[in-house]
Amino acid sequence: MTFALGSIFYEIAALVLLAAAVGFLGLLLHQPLVVAFIAVGVLAGPDVLGLATSTAFIGTLSQISIAVLLFLVGLKLDIGLVRSIGKVAVATGLGQVGFTSLFGFAICLALGLDALTALYVAVALTFSSTIIIVKLLTDKKELAALHGRIALGFLIVQDIFVVLCMVTLSALGVGLGEDAGSLAEVAGVFLGGLGMVGFVAAFVRFVATPLTGLIARSSELLVIFAVGWAAGLAAVGDALGFGKELGGLLAGVSLASTPYREAIVSRLASLRDFLLLFFFINLGAGLNLSALGDQLLAATVLSVFVLVGNPLIVLAIMGYLGYRKRTGFLAGLTVAQISEFSLIFMAMGVSIGHVDDSAMGLVTMVGLVTIALSVYMIVWSHHLYALVEPLLGPFERRNAWREEAGDETEAAARPHDFVIFGLGRYGCRIGAGLKASGFRVLGIDHDPEALQRARRLGFDVAFGDATDPEFIAHLPLRGVRAVVAAVSRERGALTEANPQIAMLEGVRAAGFAGTVALSVDRAEDADMLLGRGADMVFVPLADAADFAVERLAAAARPAQTGSGASALS
Repeated sequence: MTFALGSIFYEIAALVLLAAAVGFLGLLLHQPLVVAFIAVGVLAGPDVLGLATSTAFIGTLSQISIAVLLFLVGLKLDIGLVRSIGKVAVATGLGQVGFTSLFGFAICLALGLDALTALYVAVALTFSSTIIIVKLLTDKKELAALHGRIALGFLIVQDIFVVLCMVTLSALGVGLGEDAGSLAEVAGVFLGGLGMVGFVAAFVRFVATPLTGLIARSSELLVIFAVGWAAGLAAVGDALGFGKELGGLLAGVSLASTPYREAIVSRLASLRDFLLLFFFINLGAGLNLSALGDQLLAATVLSVFVLVGNPLIVLAIMGYLGYRKRTGFLAGLTVAQISEFSLIFMAMGVSIGHVDDSAMGLVTMVGLVTIALSVYMIVWSHHLYALVEPLLGPFERRNAWREEAGDETEAAARPHDFVIFGLGRYGCRIGAGLKASGFRVLGIDHDPEALQRARRLGFDVAFGDATDPEFIAHLPLRGVRAVVAAVSRERGALTEANPQIAMLEGVRAAGFAGTVALSVDRAEDADMLLGRGADMVFVPLADAADFAVERLAAAARPAQTGSGASALS
């Protein structure tokens, strides 16, 4: 058997194994995978191990990863997004973006960067990593806390700002890049973009929901369609001249209004992480390590600005808006790092010719430092607050009226009271009864036909799987009174693969502290589920029989009931 050293297969195998090893080391150091992946790129590059030699292939995977990432961002940009994040989150997010850009631009000019490069770097410093922050706050059970909800709101504002920046960058790239064409070519790209937006609008209006409803009958086909749709529209965007990035983003927007959005997000999360590995390998392998030493001072200054200045900006804005210094400090720590989007934004600038590789290397160094250190800052946020609390008096008004008046980041709509997994006859009957009693019900099932039946009954519905912890982690469980599992129950003894147990473990891992009610076929399983943390266990057949006995016994006692007739239902 021969071992082909030049084979792409063996090269990719070596890179993935190296990523697993470095990722495990990062896990021990409580670091996110972004840091480990960039380190893998540096190690695999020509200055160290020289493993990443198939640059064209790795570059193609890198481009696909960006398309998938922006596709997932687009999936979050539904019509009701702005209404859901609240006025305070919008004000804080826009204020942070504006002040960070302004101060960052001044600092970059003082460091000797030219105006265009300073503008790019300053804008890149405004983006924070939603993926990392949500993961850390979820692990700390603080995503539902006041500072967690505000942070999530202004991170969404940042994501919208990312989209606007990339749209602007693509437009500038068409008109000002090194290969800029004639005015007619620019107009052609503009018209092509309008045509694609029109196509997406028509697709959303007439095709998206019925088409995905048919495809969702097979969860495997739903994933394949999502990836194909993202790559396909990215390719169309590239062919029309406004870039793969915006094509992938529009693909996500086109499916954002469907009830299958969260299921797609949860099932593509692992694929996104795997493909992003190659973006960061491509990025790290392209760094000139010998030239990075010349930017050590600039990287240090900008890292301190992001680690200290960004949180202070948020703290000052929230103090002005009437929040206590503790809330502002804890929310501010979430912007003490830059994002993977910062690197993608800079990579777009390099490809257009607006900035050079040295600017890319500078932002990458800032990213490594700030992401690595901010993780510990967020994990130990309460200890940090105890240390600096005496110094934060100027950031709090004498009357923190905003928190006393209530949190304005709440969604305008009242949250759901009950979430029901499984919309068969039993689940729909429970949901209909709760809805008739005045409660708001969210029904979840992986059968599109069951979703249609529940929607006709007036439920809010979502496509999803009770056994998928990623999907459960994305559910809006804050304010929910109870989560109910009315999914199909397996015959025989319960196992770890049972949907009821999987859902119970999933909602508890997501930090849900409310009531969890499960249904089983065998009464002897109830004690086991109660011991695993369930609050209620229903045995539908036994419960129905007990109810029937009560009604029959009542009907047999006319002297006590006052009538010999009783309706049995």
